[in-house]
Amino acid sequence: MRAMARPADPARDAAACAAIYAPFVNGSAVSFEEAVPCADDFAARIARIAATHPWLVAERDGRVVGFAYGAPHRERAAYRWAADVSVYVDLANQRRGIGRELYEALLDRLRAQRFQIACAGITLPNEASVGLHESLGFQLVGIYRDIGWKAGAWRDVGWWQLRLLPPLDGGNPPPEPLPPADVIGPASDPYRTKR
Repeated sequence: MRAMARPADPARDAAACAAIYAPFVNGSAVSFEEAVPCADDFAARIARIAATHPWLVAERDGRVVGFAYGAPHRERAAYRWAADVSVYVDLANQRRGIGRELYEALLDRLRAQRFQIACAGITLPNEASVGLHESLGFQLVGIYRDIGWKAGAWRDVGWWQLRLLPPLDGGNPPPEPLPPADVIGPASDPYRTKR
């Protein structure tokens, strides 16, 4: 049975997201956080990020089994068309296509919001995550060497990038990104907005 991706609800989904995320923080170099955020912290993150970018969860048999979200790439204004993306799947539900399903839904929503570029940072080595990103069209653009100390060693982080929409001709800026509230779900037309 396929998981169903839907927008996250901070009150309803925060505890499940925190539980899914915990193993990636504790005893793992996947996340550079050193303490697992509590459910209240996760609720605040979901609410803050969902104001500008999608945060999705995957449900299977009524239980949240994964989440994916976009976030601002950097604070400077010229970066506003780029989004960082992340996906986490419950350890018991990995290798079932849930991460791909979440990412496909997330990328569709980012396109609908007019984001141009998706960026993914991956702590190396991580063959599964690299494989997922590259299967979706992400390309390696660089590696930060020894950028973080986690789980007893210096860690490299590779950066992958995916062009979401074709660039405009003539040197004109693209349309401004839309807030999630102005986008009608994962529509077949990524430029479709509320009327």
